[in-house]
Amino acid sequence: MNAKPLSKSVAVLLLFVLSIGSLYIAKEFLVPVALAGILAMLLLPLGKRIETWGLNRGWSSLLSVLVLLLVASGIIALLSFQITDLTEDMTGVQDRLMKMAEQLRAYISNTLGISKDQQKQMLQKQQASASGNVGSVVTAITGSLMNGLVNLVLVLVYIFLLLFLRNRFRQFVLKLVPVDEKKNAETILFESTRVARQYLGGLALMIGCLWVLYGIGFSIVGVKHALFFAVLCGLLEIVPFVGNLTGTGITVLMAITQGGGSSMILGVLATYLLIQFVQTYILEPLVVGSEVNINPFFTILVIVAGELIWGVPGMILALPLAGIMKVVFDRVPSLQPYGYLIGEDKKDDDGNIMQKVKGWFGRK
Repeated sequence: MNAKPLSKSVAVLLLFVLSIGSLYIAKEFLVPVALAGILAMLLLPLGKRIETWGLNRGWSSLLSVLVLLLVASGIIALLSFQITDLTEDMTGVQDRLMKMAEQLRAYISNTLGISKDQQKQMLQKQQASASGNVGSVVTAITGSLMNGLVNLVLVLVYIFLLLFLRNRFRQFVLKLVPVDEKKNAETILFESTRVARQYLGGLALMIGCLWVLYGIGFSIVGVKHALFFAVLCGLLEIVPFVGNLTGTGITVLMAITQGGGSSMILGVLATYLLIQFVQTYILEPLVVGSEVNINPFFTILVIVAGELIWGVPGMILALPLAGIMKVVFDRVPSLQPYGYLIGEDKKDDDGNIMQKVKGWFGRK
């Protein structure tokens, strides 16, 4: 038996395990860096465009970050405005919740034989046991908010520095490779940036389309504050698979508490199914495309692994990072088998969005 292939396989497996462990241990450090790197790739064309106006690298990087902040602030302001309108109806919602709770108590009393007084005593015991943990819960929430604020500032600083020092990082990578591999390394850098940028740009455009579709659908069904739930469902699309189900579930619950009957609930579910069909067969191929080029099995695999290692941020970053890894695998000869394993067969691409639309109408 030849021990050389076996030792190589063991070395690859050990490297994989060590990499996963390192990613998990260094989560607090790596997540802001990875998020900033992906967003910097998205903002790179904007920074280059600003530099053509005569501004230096520092000003272009700063303005790019400010544009990102402006867009994020606009979305937050829109949600805040809708939440303000939503809170005005909370009195009616609370009354309906109390009525539903009373109906549930009556059902438990009639079905399980637990009287309302016994249910009240059980709830009081649970509240008494939970009241001792209020301080720890408040402390945990405060700590999470402070940690999130610090990470937000770090991400913005990282984005600015990555844009400002991008040539230095590029030259660093090129200095690591032999002279005869520099052209291939430049291609990898260019393709990695293009994949991440086009994926995120397409995702942002698709979310905008989903806002319109969900807004129209929820308005037709009769959901109150349809714009808020449309924006919420669209934004949650950044979390693959889980996000759209979560947004739709919240909308169904609010439809119930708003007094909507079975027709409204079925209407919300029908809207979700219809938009998912449009998203899967029209929006994603047209807007997002197949830039990541990862087959369905490994798409699910990297999302699950991302959640286990980095939590929700890992699910968000999983696909663009996997797309970058695919570019590296395809360009490095020794890693090409792994690129083939996680990839899928290339399909004919008609170019950008406008070319695709023209191609549809131009076909005979």
